[in-house]
Formats: sequence, C-alpha cells, structure tokens
Amino acid sequence: MGKITGFIEIHRKKPPARPITDRIRDWREVYLPYPEGALKDQAARCMDCGVPFCHQGCPLGNLIPDWNDFIYRDRWRAAIDRLHATNNFPEFTGRLCPAPCEGSCVLGINDDPVTIKAIEVSTVDRAFDEGWVAARPPVVRTGKRVAVVGSGPAGLAAADQLNRAGHTVTVFERADRIGGLLRYGIPAFKMEKRFLDRRLALMREEGVMFRVNCHVGVNVTLDELHREHDAIVLAGGATAPRDLPVPGRKLGGIHFAMDYLTESNRRCEGDAVPAIDDARAITARNKHVIIIGGGDTGADCLGTAHRQGAAIVHQLELLPRPPDERAPDNPWPAWPNIFRVSGAHEEGGERLYSISTQRFSGNATGRVAALHAVEVRMTASNGRPSFEPVPGSEFELKADLALLAMGFLGPERNGMLDQLGVRLTDRGNVWRDENWMTSVPGVFTAGDMQRGQSLIVWAIAEGRSAARGVDTFLMGRSDLPAPLQ
Repeated sequence: MGKITGFIEIHRKKPPARPITDRIRDWREVYLPYPEGALKDQAARCMDCGVPFCHQGCPLGNLIPDWNDFIYRDRWRAAIDRLHATNNFPEFTGRLCPAPCEGSCVLGINDDPVTIKAIEVSTVDRAFDEGWVAARPPVVRTGKRVAVVGSGPAGLAAADQLNRAGHTVTVFERADRIGGLLRYGIPAFKMEKRFLDRRLALMREEGVMFRVNCHVGVNVTLDELHREHDAIVLAGGATAPRDLPVPGRKLGGIHFAMDYLTESNRRCEGDAVPAIDDARAITARNKHVIIIGGGDTGADCLGTAHRQGAAIVHQLELLPRPPDERAPDNPWPAWPNIFRVSGAHEEGGERLYSISTQRFSGNATGRVAALHAVEVRMTASNGRPSFEPVPGSEFELKADLALLAMGFLGPERNGMLDQLGVRLTDRGNVWRDENWMTSVPGVFTAGDMQRGQSLIVWAIAEGRSAARGVDTFLMGRSDLPAPLQ
C-alpha cells in the first residue's frame, strides 16, 4: 500500500477542471491533469484493506492497489505495466468509465472512495508522454486470420489481444472512421479524439489492419468473411435505439440522441455536414431543448447543447431523483445508486425527475413546439416498477428540439445477424456459449451485441475474453488472459 495513514489524513479531491465559462466555448476536455503532488496524495489514500473489493467492482480485474502504490512511490513505469496487464485501453476507461471500482472501494464504507479513475488516466497519459508505450508486434505469426466486425471498445480489445497472440487481424467498420461509439457517440469534451487516434496508430504499427466503409452483410458479404478468415468476432454493439411511441413523435425536430451526437462529432471532425446555423442541421443553437433520458447519453447531449448555444435545456427522467447517499437497500459494495453531477450538469440545464412524456405538439410548419408531460409516482407490482400519473400534475414545456436518450434495445437484427442465422437470447442479444462462440461454429461475439447496452469496461473485458475463446478455437489452447467466463 501507499502511506499507512493516508486514508485518514488525506481527503478525496476531484481532478481540476477548466472554468465553465471557458470550456463551453470549445470542445476540449473538461478535466485537467492532476498536479503530481496531488496525484500522489490521492494514491496514498488506497488502504491496506486485505480484500480489495475494487477488484470485484472492476470487470477487468484491474490490479488497482498495486498501481496506486507504485504512483505513491513514484514508480510510474511499474504502474503502467501493471495497468496494461489487465486493460488494453486505460486512456479510454480512465475518461469514460463510471468507475464501478470506486463504488466497491473499501474506503467507501464510511468515507469517500479513492479517486481510482483519475489515477488511472494520469498514469497512462504520463506513460505516453514519456515514450513508455511503444509498439510491440508479435514475434511469430500463426498463419491464422481473424475478422473482427465492429471497432468499438469490445472489437478493438479483441483485435488487440488476438494480434498479440500472433494471428492476423482485420477490423471491419461500417462507418468512415474507426472507433464506433468512441468516435461518433462520445463528445470530444469527454474524450478528445486524439487519444483514440494515438492508440489506433499504435495498433496499426503492431499489425492490426482496419477497413472502413465496410458494412458486413451489405457491401461486404459473409461468404467473403468466411472464405478469407479462420474465425469471426461479432462486436457490433447494441445500436437499435429505444423509441418513444407517443402522439406527435413524427414531428420535425425530434431525434434520437445518437443521430444528434454523431452529427456534432462529425462537425468537430471537419466533415461535410450542415453548418450549425443551417436549417438542416440537428442543432441546439438558440433553441429550447428537451432531453428525454437521464443517463450518460443524456448528459452527453446536455454538454453538447451547452456548447452549441442552447437557449435553455431540460433533461427529463422517468425514475425518481436518486438519494444523496446510499439507501438502506443499496449497501456497499453494490453500485451506489445516488444522485450524481457530471461536468455537463455543472454547466447548466434543469433536471426533472418522475416525469412521463404524454405527447408532442407542433407548429404550422410541422416542427415540434411543445412537450406535454405528467408527473408520475413509481410503485412496485410483482417486483417490477410501474408508474402512475399524479392527478392534476400535467404540464408542458416549450420545445424546439427534442432528443430521445432512453437507451438501446440491442443489436440491429436486419442484415448481418439475420444472414448469419445466429441464435438470439430472449432479450434479443446474440447468444454465446462459455467459450464466447455463437451458435455458428467459428463465429464469436463480445460486448453490447451479446450483453446488451452496458459500460465500456465490460466491453473491453468481454473483448479480451472472446479473444481467448478464439485463440483456443484456432490453436487448441491459449495463453491469453480471460477476465470473464
């Protein structure tokens, strides 16, 4: 461990952030690097807790106490080696993961948990700056070829691991750039794309091949994939959005969150999309914006709307407002269902809880003009929540732009999945066995496509585990680690 009495003497301190008045004027990241002394202090809070429950909270099984101790003792090179032992992309998780490890931190029983996530990203950024992260192509190639369909975190993790095992790996991406949701779903103020490009350049140098504009099942046939590869990994994500079937849904100005975020990210990349003041653009500029959905995607829309110059933003959530502290039925080390304030929430907007949308109304041009809603009361029926309208609580909000950020229903079934004929689960996800193989021999799956909408840390863990399954299938055995079974 670090300092024996560190968890008693030192309080949790968030990483420094750029002033709100500055950061909403650009797309650079919100948070700044820790000063080195402050970072070492935060690492010193890691306890000699005997059983580090942060391992239980992290799907990757990150060796968190080890690298906390190394940072405290100024052993940065050892810290990045220990971090990379379990996580292919700590620069992604350190920025984007909600940190379930912190929810399981033993210190969190009666104090604020260790700032694990911030220490993680500080470690990997320092390692890149120092030149310690360098390409290490495999010494020997196996002669086996693997196709990975999808270039989000699950697909990239599987590709990285399989390449390390010596297989020749090609990643197929239907978009025009590699990265999946990391590229077009996550706003740059949460992760600047230069960090994604930096890692992709390293993977290319190590031998991973990337093919963009390749929509498997459309302009790339499954026969081609089977013919040219010894195994296939499906990692296309859960991209079918949840819709809101209420009157007025088809009015202009009502969009899925991912369409809004993708266009904004493309504009930041310099692509030929409508300018922000173009009538064809999906933009929040000078508009009354309604975001339906209180999760991370909704917060991404909120921060984006701030930077586009929205007049006012309301974010609606069907569930009640979470408590400020753990409820009695939400004990440690379970994930704390508490009220959280992200960087985007700090910047403005109003959050409304226990709200159900009843309908939209429009103007003479066919565009949305107002949202009509009602307050609801959550009750339990047969162990499942139900929502009853509160009599007399109906209200309306002006709405020039409405964004549906209510999550995803699972993978898109038309095209590749239907053509492959893979078995699906009762929830509509791709079924897999204990070796991560689908019902089609030689075809494997990982990430949201088989799990459903989840966290980046689960996607990377599943990509690593699926890679081990592929390696075993191709070679009869595998030395690759498998964090999940």
